[in-house]
Amino acid sequence: MFKTVSPPLVCVLFCLLSQESSGAQAGKQSSAADAAVTARRAVELAKAGNCKEALPVLKKAAHVADKDLRRDVGFAGVRCAMFANQADAAIDFLRALSHEFPHDPDVLYLAVHTYSDLSTRASAELASTNSYQAQQLNAEALEIQGKWDEAAKVYRAMLQQNPNLSGIHYRLGRILVSRPGFGPEAAAEAKQEFEKELQIDPANAGAEYVLGEMAKQNQQWEEALQHFSHAAKIDSGFGDAYVGWGGALVSLKKFSDAIQPLETAVKLESENPSAHYLLAIAYARSGRKEDSDREFEIQRRLTQRGAAGEAATEAPNPN
Repeated sequence: MFKTVSPPLVCVLFCLLSQESSGAQAGKQSSAADAAVTARRAVELAKAGNCKEALPVLKKAAHVADKDLRRDVGFAGVRCAMFANQADAAIDFLRALSHEFPHDPDVLYLAVHTYSDLSTRASAELASTNSYQAQQLNAEALEIQGKWDEAAKVYRAMLQQNPNLSGIHYRLGRILVSRPGFGPEAAAEAKQEFEKELQIDPANAGAEYVLGEMAKQNQQWEEALQHFSHAAKIDSGFGDAYVGWGGALVSLKKFSDAIQPLETAVKLESENPSAHYLLAIAYARSGRKEDSDREFEIQRRLTQRGAAGEAATEAPNPN
Protein backbone atom coordinates (compact mmCIF):
# COMPACT_ATOMS: atom_id res chain seq x y z
CA MET A 1 0.00 0.00 0.00
CA PHE A 2 1.11 3.57 -0.75
CA LYS A 3 1.54 5.98 2.08
CA THR A 4 -0.43 9.19 1.83
CA VAL A 5 1.73 12.28 1.92
CA SER A 6 0.30 14.95 4.12
CA PRO A 7 -0.66 18.30 2.49
CA PRO A 8 1.98 20.33 4.36
CA LEU A 9 4.71 17.99 3.13
CA VAL A 10 3.43 18.22 -0.44
CA CYS A 11 3.60 21.98 -0.18
CA VAL A 12 7.15 21.85 1.08
CA LEU A 13 8.24 19.59 -1.77
CA PHE A 14 6.52 21.77 -4.38
CA CYS A 15 8.10 24.91 -2.99
CA LEU A 16 11.57 23.32 -3.02
CA LEU A 17 11.15 22.20 -6.64
CA SER A 18 9.87 25.61 -7.67
CA GLN A 19 12.82 27.31 -6.01
CA GLU A 20 15.25 24.94 -7.73
CA SER A 21 13.61 25.58 -11.13
CA SER A 22 13.61 29.33 -10.59
CA GLY A 23 17.24 29.20 -9.57
CA ALA A 24 18.21 27.27 -12.69
CA GLN A 25 16.29 29.70 -14.89
CA ALA A 26 17.90 32.66 -13.20
CA GLY A 27 21.29 31.01 -13.69
CA LYS A 28 20.67 30.61 -17.40
CA GLN A 29 19.54 34.21 -17.72
CA SER A 30 22.58 35.40 -15.80
CA SER A 31 24.89 33.30 -17.97
CA ALA A 32 23.28 34.67 -21.16
CA ALA A 33 23.58 38.22 -19.85
CA ASP A 34 27.24 37.68 -18.98
CA ALA A 35 27.89 36.27 -22.48
CA ALA A 36 26.24 39.30 -24.07
CA VAL A 37 28.30 41.69 -21.92
CA THR A 38 31.49 39.83 -22.83
CA ALA A 39 30.58 39.90 -26.52
CA ARG A 40 29.89 43.65 -26.48
CA ARG A 41 33.23 44.28 -24.78
CA ALA A 42 34.99 42.22 -27.44
CA VAL A 43 33.25 44.21 -30.20
CA GLU A 44 34.33 47.47 -28.56
CA LEU A 45 37.90 46.19 -28.24
CA ALA A 46 37.87 45.33 -31.94
CA LYS A 47 36.58 48.78 -32.87
CA ALA A 48 39.38 50.31 -30.79
CA GLY A 49 41.95 48.29 -32.73
CA ASN A 50 42.70 45.74 -30.01
CA CYS A 51 42.14 42.77 -32.30
CA LYS A 52 44.71 40.51 -30.67
CA GLU A 53 42.76 40.63 -27.43
CA ALA A 54 39.32 40.70 -29.01
CA LEU A 55 39.56 37.89 -31.56
CA PRO A 56 39.63 34.86 -29.18
CA VAL A 57 36.57 36.25 -27.39
CA LEU A 58 34.74 36.99 -30.66
CA LYS A 59 35.23 33.39 -31.78
CA LYS A 60 33.46 32.18 -28.61
CA ALA A 61 30.74 34.84 -28.83
CA ALA A 62 29.38 33.88 -32.26
CA HIS A 63 26.27 32.23 -30.77
CA VAL A 64 24.98 34.90 -28.38
CA ALA A 65 21.20 35.16 -28.22
CA ASP A 66 20.86 38.75 -29.45
CA LYS A 67 20.68 38.71 -33.28
CA ASP A 68 21.94 42.28 -33.69
CA LEU A 69 24.83 41.51 -31.39
CA ARG A 70 25.68 38.37 -33.42
CA ARG A 71 25.82 40.61 -36.48
CA ASP A 72 28.22 43.00 -34.73
CA VAL A 73 30.34 40.08 -33.56
CA GLY A 74 30.50 38.72 -37.11
CA PHE A 75 31.63 42.03 -38.60
CA ALA A 76 34.23 42.57 -35.90
CA GLY A 77 35.38 38.97 -36.23
CA VAL A 78 35.94 39.22 -40.00
CA ARG A 79 37.95 42.42 -39.67
CA CYS A 80 40.08 41.16 -36.80
CA ALA A 81 40.69 37.78 -38.45
CA MET A 82 41.86 39.50 -41.63
CA PHE A 83 44.09 41.80 -39.56
CA ALA A 84 45.57 38.75 -37.82
CA ASN A 85 45.98 36.97 -41.18
CA GLN A 86 43.68 34.15 -40.05
CA ALA A 87 41.88 33.41 -43.32
CA ASP A 88 39.97 30.37 -42.01
CA ALA A 89 38.55 32.34 -39.10
CA ALA A 90 37.54 35.22 -41.39
CA ILE A 91 35.72 32.81 -43.71
CA ASP A 92 33.97 31.16 -40.74
CA PHE A 93 32.68 34.53 -39.50
CA LEU A 94 31.66 35.52 -43.02
CA ARG A 95 29.90 32.19 -43.64
CA ALA A 96 27.84 32.67 -40.47
CA LEU A 97 26.92 36.24 -41.46
CA SER A 98 25.96 35.20 -44.99
CA HIS A 99 23.78 32.38 -43.66
CA GLU A 100 21.92 34.53 -41.15
CA PHE A 101 21.79 37.77 -43.18
CA PRO A 102 21.78 36.50 -46.80
CA HIS A 103 20.56 39.69 -48.48
CA ASP A 104 22.06 42.29 -46.17
CA PRO A 105 23.92 44.88 -48.35
CA ASP A 106 26.53 45.47 -45.64
CA VAL A 107 27.24 41.74 -45.39
CA LEU A 108 27.48 41.42 -49.18
CA TYR A 109 29.82 44.43 -49.34
CA LEU A 110 32.00 42.91 -46.61
CA ALA A 111 32.05 39.57 -48.47
CA VAL A 112 33.20 41.21 -51.72
CA HIS A 113 36.09 42.99 -50.03
CA THR A 114 37.07 40.03 -47.85
CA TYR A 115 37.26 37.55 -50.70
CA SER A 116 39.01 40.14 -52.86
CA ASP A 117 41.62 40.70 -50.15
CA LEU A 118 42.09 36.96 -49.69
CA SER A 119 42.54 36.58 -53.45
CA THR A 120 45.11 39.40 -53.53
CA ARG A 121 47.07 37.84 -50.67
CA ALA A 122 47.04 34.40 -52.29
CA SER A 123 48.13 35.93 -55.61
CA ALA A 124 51.06 37.71 -53.96
CA GLU A 125 52.11 34.52 -52.20
CA LEU A 126 51.82 32.53 -55.42
CA ALA A 127 53.89 35.12 -57.33
CA SER A 128 56.71 34.72 -54.82
CA THR A 129 57.00 30.99 -55.63
CA ASN A 130 58.18 31.52 -59.24
CA SER A 131 56.23 28.38 -60.20
CA TYR A 132 54.46 27.63 -63.47
CA GLN A 133 51.19 28.41 -61.66
CA ALA A 134 52.55 31.90 -60.96
CA GLN A 135 53.48 32.31 -64.62
CA GLN A 136 50.00 31.19 -65.67
CA LEU A 137 48.37 33.67 -63.30
CA ASN A 138 50.50 36.42 -64.82
CA ALA A 139 49.52 35.39 -68.35
CA GLU A 140 45.83 35.28 -67.41
CA ALA A 141 46.13 38.82 -66.04
CA LEU A 142 47.67 39.94 -69.33
CA GLU A 143 44.75 38.34 -71.19
CA ILE A 144 42.25 40.28 -69.12
CA GLN A 145 44.09 43.49 -70.02
CA GLY A 146 43.90 42.59 -73.71
CA LYS A 147 47.67 42.20 -73.98
CA TRP A 148 47.36 39.16 -76.23
CA ASP A 149 50.93 39.02 -77.56
CA GLU A 150 52.48 39.34 -74.12
CA ALA A 151 50.21 36.64 -72.71
CA ALA A 152 50.97 34.31 -75.63
CA LYS A 153 54.69 34.84 -75.05
CA VAL A 154 54.34 33.71 -71.43
CA TYR A 155 52.30 30.64 -72.42
CA ARG A 156 54.87 29.66 -75.06
CA ALA A 157 57.69 30.00 -72.55
CA MET A 158 55.77 27.75 -70.15
CA LEU A 159 55.30 25.13 -72.88
CA GLN A 160 59.01 25.21 -73.72
CA GLN A 161 59.73 24.26 -70.12
CA ASN A 162 56.93 21.68 -69.93
CA PRO A 163 55.13 20.83 -73.20
CA ASN A 164 52.58 18.65 -71.42
CA LEU A 165 51.09 21.23 -69.06
CA SER A 166 47.32 20.79 -69.03
CA GLY A 167 45.26 23.77 -70.17
CA ILE A 168 48.08 25.87 -71.64
CA HIS A 169 47.71 24.85 -75.29
CA TYR A 170 43.98 25.60 -74.93
CA ARG A 171 44.60 29.08 -73.54
CA LEU A 172 47.17 29.80 -76.24
CA GLY A 173 44.74 28.66 -78.94
CA ARG A 174 42.02 30.82 -77.44
CA ILE A 175 44.28 33.87 -77.62
CA LEU A 176 44.96 33.18 -81.30
CA VAL A 177 41.24 33.11 -82.18
CA SER A 178 40.37 36.08 -79.94
CA ARG A 179 42.81 38.78 -80.83
CA PRO A 180 42.17 41.30 -83.64
CA GLY A 181 43.29 40.39 -87.14
CA PHE A 182 42.37 36.72 -86.80
CA GLY A 183 42.94 35.10 -90.21
CA PRO A 184 43.60 31.73 -91.89
CA GLU A 185 47.19 31.46 -90.65
CA ALA A 186 46.20 32.15 -87.05
CA ALA A 187 43.26 29.76 -87.43
CA ALA A 188 45.56 26.94 -88.54
CA GLU A 189 47.91 27.59 -85.63
CA ALA A 190 45.02 27.77 -83.17
CA LYS A 191 43.61 24.48 -84.43
CA GLN A 192 46.97 22.82 -83.80
CA GLU A 193 47.01 24.18 -80.25
CA PHE A 194 43.51 22.86 -79.49
CA GLU A 195 44.39 19.46 -80.93
CA LYS A 196 47.57 19.33 -78.82
CA GLU A 197 45.46 20.19 -75.77
CA LEU A 198 43.15 17.26 -76.46
CA GLN A 199 46.15 14.95 -76.74
CA ILE A 200 47.17 16.00 -73.22
CA ASP A 201 43.64 16.31 -71.81
CA PRO A 202 40.97 14.49 -73.82
CA ALA A 203 38.35 15.76 -71.35
CA ASN A 204 38.80 19.43 -72.29
CA ALA A 205 35.27 20.28 -73.47
CA GLY A 206 36.30 23.86 -74.29
CA ALA A 207 38.90 22.75 -76.83
CA GLU A 208 36.39 20.40 -78.48
CA TYR A 209 33.80 23.17 -78.64
CA VAL A 210 36.11 25.76 -80.23
CA LEU A 211 37.24 23.20 -82.81
CA GLY A 212 33.56 22.63 -83.54
CA GLU A 213 32.99 26.36 -84.02
CA MET A 214 35.98 26.60 -86.36
CA ALA A 215 34.69 23.68 -88.44
CA LYS A 216 31.21 25.24 -88.46
CA GLN A 217 32.57 28.52 -89.85
CA ASN A 218 34.11 26.52 -92.70
CA GLN A 219 30.84 24.58 -93.16
CA GLN A 220 32.65 21.35 -92.38
CA TRP A 221 29.55 19.89 -90.79
CA GLU A 222 30.71 16.33 -90.16
CA GLU A 223 33.81 17.59 -88.34
CA ALA A 224 31.74 20.16 -86.44
CA LEU A 225 29.28 17.44 -85.43
CA GLN A 226 32.09 15.29 -84.07
CA HIS A 227 33.58 18.08 -81.94
CA PHE A 228 30.28 19.48 -80.64
CA SER A 229 28.97 16.04 -79.67
CA HIS A 230 32.23 15.19 -77.90
CA ALA A 231 32.10 18.48 -75.97
CA ALA A 232 28.52 17.79 -74.86
CA LYS A 233 29.36 14.24 -73.78
CA ILE A 234 32.35 15.48 -71.78
CA ASP A 235 30.29 18.21 -70.07
CA SER A 236 26.60 17.34 -69.85
CA GLY A 237 25.76 20.89 -68.73
CA PHE A 238 27.42 22.60 -71.70
CA GLY A 239 24.37 24.14 -73.38
CA ASP A 240 26.19 25.77 -76.29
CA ALA A 241 27.74 22.42 -77.21
CA TYR A 242 24.27 20.89 -77.52
CA VAL A 243 23.16 23.83 -79.68
CA GLY A 244 26.18 23.29 -81.95
CA TRP A 245 25.57 19.53 -82.04
CA GLY A 246 21.92 19.91 -83.02
CA GLY A 247 22.71 22.71 -85.46
CA ALA A 248 25.27 20.57 -87.27
CA LEU A 249 22.71 17.76 -87.60
CA VAL A 250 20.14 20.23 -88.98
CA SER A 251 22.70 21.43 -91.53
CA LEU A 252 23.31 17.80 -92.49
CA LYS A 253 19.51 17.40 -92.85
CA LYS A 254 19.45 14.77 -90.12
CA PHE A 255 16.40 16.39 -88.56
CA SER A 256 15.13 13.49 -86.44
CA ASP A 257 18.61 12.96 -84.97
CA ALA A 258 18.83 16.67 -84.14
CA ILE A 259 15.75 16.66 -81.90
CA GLN A 260 17.31 15.03 -78.83
CA PRO A 261 20.40 17.29 -78.49
CA LEU A 262 18.29 20.38 -79.24
CA GLU A 263 15.68 19.42 -76.63
CA THR A 264 18.53 19.18 -74.16
CA ALA A 265 19.82 22.55 -75.36
CA VAL A 266 16.53 24.37 -74.69
CA LYS A 267 16.36 22.80 -71.22
CA LEU A 268 19.86 24.05 -70.42
CA GLU A 269 19.46 27.42 -72.19
CA SER A 270 15.77 28.23 -72.13
CA GLU A 271 16.47 31.88 -73.03
CA ASN A 272 18.54 31.07 -76.12
CA PRO A 273 16.46 31.92 -79.22
CA SER A 274 18.83 30.06 -81.56
CA ALA A 275 18.25 26.80 -79.69
CA HIS A 276 14.47 27.17 -79.99
CA TYR A 277 14.75 28.14 -83.66
CA LEU A 278 16.84 25.08 -84.56
CA LEU A 279 14.52 22.81 -82.56
CA ALA A 280 11.52 24.29 -84.38
CA ILE A 281 13.13 23.44 -87.74
CA ALA A 282 13.97 19.91 -86.57
CA TYR A 283 10.38 19.38 -85.40
CA ALA A 284 8.91 20.81 -88.62
CA ARG A 285 11.06 18.62 -90.87
CA SER A 286 10.18 15.59 -88.74
CA GLY A 287 6.42 16.13 -89.15
CA ARG A 288 5.77 17.55 -85.65
CA LYS A 289 3.94 20.74 -86.66
CA GLU A 290 2.42 21.65 -83.27
CA ASP A 291 5.76 21.28 -81.50
CA SER A 292 7.41 23.29 -84.26
CA ASP A 293 4.86 26.11 -83.98
CA ARG A 294 5.38 26.25 -80.22
CA GLU A 295 9.16 26.56 -80.56
CA PHE A 296 8.89 29.19 -83.29
CA GLU A 297 6.60 31.22 -81.02
CA ILE A 298 9.07 30.96 -78.12
CA GLN A 299 11.90 31.98 -80.45
CA ARG A 300 9.87 34.97 -81.69
CA ARG A 301 9.12 36.18 -78.15
CA LEU A 302 12.73 35.83 -77.03
CA THR A 303 13.99 37.69 -80.11
CA GLN A 304 11.52 40.53 -79.56
CA ARG A 305 12.44 40.73 -75.88
CA GLY A 306 16.13 40.90 -76.77
CA ALA A 307 15.52 43.60 -79.37
CA ALA A 308 13.47 45.63 -76.89
CA GLY A 309 16.23 45.34 -74.30
CA GLU A 310 18.87 46.54 -76.78
CA ALA A 311 16.67 49.46 -77.83
CA ALA A 312 16.15 50.48 -74.20
CA THR A 313 19.91 50.32 -73.60
CA GLU A 314 20.72 52.43 -76.67
CA ALA A 315 17.93 54.99 -76.11
CA PRO A 316 19.21 58.49 -75.17
CA ASN A 317 18.69 59.65 -71.61
CA PRO A 318 15.98 62.39 -71.61
CA ASN A 319 17.60 63.96 -68.59
